[in-house]
Formats: sequence, structure tokens, C-alpha cells
Amino acid sequence: QVHVVESGGGLVQPGGSLRLSCAASGSIFGITDMGWYRQATGKERELVATVTSGGRTNYADSVKGRFTISRDGAKTTIYLQMNSVQPEDTAVYYCNFRAQYVYWGQGTQVTVSS
Repeated sequence: QVHVVESGGGLVQPGGSLRLSCAASGSIFGITDMGWYRQATGKERELVATVTSGGRTNYADSVKGRFTISRDGAKTTIYLQMNSVQPEDTAVYYCNFRAQYVYWGQGTQVTVSS
């Protein structure tokens, strides 16, 4: 059975940094890509960043130049380095691993506030 768990969320001041982690336990065969998504209160879930199994990355325009997605060599853990965060980055952040199925974590809250 596969479990996906995010960590690293919390309260951060505007302009600060935060690093999120997402670890998958269990066996996932044929991963094609991994990603971070977020959902703010009252809004739909939106893509933040993705990375393919080959290492190609893609970012939402709103986070380009501020956020960086990365993965470990085993492709079981992905990270989201968040720099220069702004109040509009406040949301629950979810990660997923996409293979034959899509495996989601339970989310981690990020709050940007002074």
C-alpha cells in the first residue's frame, strides 16, 4: 500500500522561506511525474510545480523565480523550496506521484502572515 506524506508547512512571514517535503512509502512503479499543488480557502486546487521522472520541471507563472521543485535520486521524495513568499501563497499544499494511478498526500498548511 502506498502512503504519501507532506511535511514542512507552517507560519512564515512575507519575504521569508519555507521548504516542503513529500515522501512516498510503498512501491510505486512507472512514475511519470511528481508535483505540488495548492488550494486556498474558497478556491480550486491549482498546480504549483511539477517534475518529470527525467527531471524536467514546470512552474505556475505565479511562483516562477521564487519556488523550486526537486526530487531525490530514488524518486520517492520531492521537495518544494519556497522563497520570497507572499500572503497570496497561503494555502494547503498537496503533493502527488503520478503513475498508473495518482497518489495524493493529505496536505500541509502554509500560512504567510506578519
